[in-house]
Amino acid sequence: MSERRWAGSWLSGTRAAGEENGYPGQHFGLPEEGPRSVAGVGRRIGALFIDWLLCMIIAVAVFHSQYWTIAVFAVEVYVLTALTGFTVGKRIVGVRVVRLDGKPVGFWWALLRTLLLLALVPPLVFDSDLRGLHDKAAETLVIRI
Repeated sequence: MSERRWAGSWLSGTRAAGEENGYPGQHFGLPEEGPRSVAGVGRRIGALFIDWLLCMIIAVAVFHSQYWTIAVFAVEVYVLTALTGFTVGKRIVGVRVVRLDGKPVGFWWALLRTLLLLALVPPLVFDSDLRGLHDKAAETLVIRI
């Protein structure tokens, strides 16, 4: 076993100097590019922007106030991720949330993932497979479709 020298090497997903980096999703057996490869940060941000804009439009149309946007967003992300693995934005940009074990995301894991997503910090901290803390906690991965 190689000796790890830097402070962050004990975190999962980080690699010590000299270890092979590969590409995101390699150790999950995913392809480097194309369908089923790990979705890039740009696609995820695009999906988030589309979902937020759509939820803002719905909040204003239904509740006549944009202050309800976060509630509409939470419901959209939770329900659609639990049932399909997609949100409207994810579907448009061509990405999907999948469980590592191949099972549907389901309501429990979607709830955990959504609550952590709403906390804002977990999605900003991600590993070499581009899995945010919310994905790690829910045992999910965002892939291209």
